[in-house]
Amino acid sequence: MKKNILLSSIVALAITTGSALAADIKGSGASFPFSVYQGWIKAYNQATGVKVDYIKKGSSAGVKDIKAKSVDFAGTDEALTRGELVGSNLVQIPSVIGAITMSYNIPGVKSLKLSREALAAIALGKVGFWDDAIIASANPGVNLPHQKVTFVHRADGSGTTFNFTYHLSMISPEWRSSFGADKAISWPGKQHIGGKTNTGVAALIKQTPYSVGYVDYADARSNGLAMASVQNAKGQFVAPSVTAFKAAASGANFNPAKDFYAVITNPKDANAYPMIAATYILIPKGAAKSPEVAKFMRWSLEKGDGVAAGLGFVPLTPDVTAKINSYLTSKGM
Repeated sequence: MKKNILLSSIVALAITTGSALAADIKGSGASFPFSVYQGWIKAYNQATGVKVDYIKKGSSAGVKDIKAKSVDFAGTDEALTRGELVGSNLVQIPSVIGAITMSYNIPGVKSLKLSREALAAIALGKVGFWDDAIIASANPGVNLPHQKVTFVHRADGSGTTFNFTYHLSMISPEWRSSFGADKAISWPGKQHIGGKTNTGVAALIKQTPYSVGYVDYADARSNGLAMASVQNAKGQFVAPSVTAFKAAASGANFNPAKDFYAVITNPKDANAYPMIAATYILIPKGAAKSPEVAKFMRWSLEKGDGVAAGLGFVPLTPDVTAKINSYLTSKGM
């Protein structure tokens, strides 16, 4: 009898402990904004006691999870179209704006410029060595080695890949006609390797001499990676910086009538860093926890500017945040 009582007590304690540790809201998806979301989650928990969990899986996996109703919200760097949202009974809001860097590991090279032609040629697998003329022409005085270029890309379905390949489609007719913009690409050439999530790509670049790859600014910075200056729409070579990201984001147009759908890469400002992207949150309409997700996002957009800016992201402007609040209210949240 005593054993049964003891066993019941242990079971009850386990259930209580499990409930205390369980997240109140669960999300998954894009790794691009993961560092921002982790900061928001921690601050929101401290302010409200609500536990939010977000697993970085990549945009494709996040969209799959939200459509399967296995999470309460999802992150994606590729905005869904109106038809996709209606078909899956979802609403969509932007959360923050960030940048995609061309990070590299070339021993002895501290400064590198990549022209639009060089960027496309690397992605197309047409550059064999670092001292190739298409790279060297923009880097006079830089001692580029005669070493093979290893291109590092995402191996999973990725919104970062979508935004990077969208940019390639805008600057390279050959890329546009051969591959276009997508979350998963069968990469051309022989000198490339893939990593899962932005963190995985950053780690591969860090451990692979003479490599270059696309990775979000926060992961590049946290891994201490060198980042190239990239040629923008006005022909200027611009290094990744918060100032250059803000210049790029200033022209972003988020329209609630279009569910905020926008691809904002390749801005026209002469001071703008060229490869920027908005990232999005998907929330199911009518789900029990959707109002709680909306509360978390409203709080984060209002009070999380410092977190986002500190990680090298550009917070949404107050007028966009006001549009998001009205949009969520109109959707019953």
